[in-house]
Amino acid sequence: MNKKLRQALKTIILAAVLYVIAICLPAGWGKDVFYALAYVVSGFAVIKKSLRNICHGDIFDENFLMMVATFGAIALGEYSEAVAVMLFFQIGEFFQSYAVNQSRKSIADLMDIRPDYAHVYENGVLKKVSPEVVKVGDVIVVQPGERIPLDGVVLKGQSSLDTKALTGESLPRDVLTGDDVISGCINLSGVLEIKTTKVYAHSTVAKILDLVENASSKKADIENFITRFARYYTPIVVFSAAALAVVPPLLFASQSFAEWGYRAITFLVISCPCALVISVPLSFFGGLGAASKVGVLIKGSNYLEALAKAKTIVFDKTGTLTKGNFSVAKIAPENGETAESLLKTAAYAEAFSKHPIALSIKQKYGQDINLDKISDVKEIFGVGLTVRLGKDDIAIGNQKIFAQFGLNAPEISEVGTIVFVLKNKKYIGFLLIEDELKEDAIPAVTEMKHLGHKLIMLTGDRKEIGQKVALMLGLDEVYAELLPADKVEKFEQLLQQKAPQDKMLFVGDGINDAPVLARSDVGVAMGAIGSDAALEAADVVIMTDEPSKILTSIKIAKKTLLIARENVVFAIGVKLLVLALGAMGYASIWAAVFADVGVSVLAILNAIRALYIKN
Repeated sequence: MNKKLRQALKTIILAAVLYVIAICLPAGWGKDVFYALAYVVSGFAVIKKSLRNICHGDIFDENFLMMVATFGAIALGEYSEAVAVMLFFQIGEFFQSYAVNQSRKSIADLMDIRPDYAHVYENGVLKKVSPEVVKVGDVIVVQPGERIPLDGVVLKGQSSLDTKALTGESLPRDVLTGDDVISGCINLSGVLEIKTTKVYAHSTVAKILDLVENASSKKADIENFITRFARYYTPIVVFSAAALAVVPPLLFASQSFAEWGYRAITFLVISCPCALVISVPLSFFGGLGAASKVGVLIKGSNYLEALAKAKTIVFDKTGTLTKGNFSVAKIAPENGETAESLLKTAAYAEAFSKHPIALSIKQKYGQDINLDKISDVKEIFGVGLTVRLGKDDIAIGNQKIFAQFGLNAPEISEVGTIVFVLKNKKYIGFLLIEDELKEDAIPAVTEMKHLGHKLIMLTGDRKEIGQKVALMLGLDEVYAELLPADKVEKFEQLLQQKAPQDKMLFVGDGINDAPVLARSDVGVAMGAIGSDAALEAADVVIMTDEPSKILTSIKIAKKTLLIARENVVFAIGVKLLVLALGAMGYASIWAAVFADVGVSVLAILNAIRALYIKN
């Protein structure tokens, strides 16, 4: 509990003690003195804030309602009720502050990623400086236990990094010389020398902090409704209470000003909209905090609400549903070759190539390659390459490689990237190269379908590959062979087909999908740590590569929206009921206290649940 909360609790306890003493004392001036002390202790902050707001032209708020209501109770000699209103109002404020404090904790943990300093080499001497003064190309040193202050490339050293604050994942990430590292991670073991690639203002940690700090400024529709509601509601109830106090006694001689004044005061206390104006934003704030706990950054509660209303989810393929890393899925030897000899021949043929497909073949081979055996390497653009391997001539490439030697290409029914291998102009087999599905892609997509979402994939890959992936995942529609501009055009068509009240998500890797991310109702960037395009274009940033986090985000959003709606219905329903009873004289000021403070406390406690939403 922070200092402000402790002080508020002390004030409540002191006021409560004075109030109990006043109740227990016999009638007389001593009893009134303790009531006065209890009122001052519990109500001073409210009256001060109300008067300050009036001076600034902001008259009709909950502080004004509390002040007017309690002044009226005192005028009627209802000292106990006046103190009770202020005391219970302070209890409600305490619960609100406590709830906000709890909601901020997960985001505060994220804010701890801000680095305090950087160790930089200047003229061969290591100096401790502010991260803001470090330039691109400077070499910084990060000791074990320190936080990496800026994005960069490891020049020297190896270590494990704690990325939990950024990704929500507890498993450390190993880094070696040449690996990219991002600011905000904690160095766990070895000393790292890092060459910076960005200044602090453009670093990952700065962008994330800016995103989080501005998230609460973007309100959901339900929050905007509450703001508009309170703006008109408060003056209406103030003037209604004034009319309630004056009109009946003036119209009917048998009615007393004291009785209707009491009803008006009760009406004012009941009418305070604290439960609405506090609990609804708090619900969304809790939802944002719950999402950040699992490594999902949502840029505003309006996007949280849009996630909850999503009916259609459109996916990119590579890097979103698949790993974006090629791997050898099948080795098919022919004409007397074995799988081992075919793989070895292909790996040697690709020895000097840096192409992703070549790298996947060499990774599958997994053994050292004797480069002395390889000579006369020739690349055939758009086809493949030929090499001399010992005494053999090797050709490797796509289907067009056969035409280079006047041969007919074999018919292959496999779907994927096929790499054909020829030895001395004789076909010896092929390798099937595929982009692997992410581990949690199938269960995540299956549950999304179970929840009633329509699932579509847009990909630039070949039609047969796109259809194969869509079939494996059980997607509803797939559109393949799309250039970036085609993706935007197709997405525009899909937007026109949906119902106006429904929201459409686009999930991409945040780099080449930036135009579609920006166009969608909610753009979700996958695995986007370090990607400027993702942080800028997306509305939701999933800090890991897991499609299941999309599902988690939707669940958090739906639960948050449900909690906010529960609070709206509960608060307005109780208010209207007790307002009617108060106007008719059936509700005392104690019922008014419950309708105000009690409803606020219950709504706030309900809002806190948003912070603890589980997957």
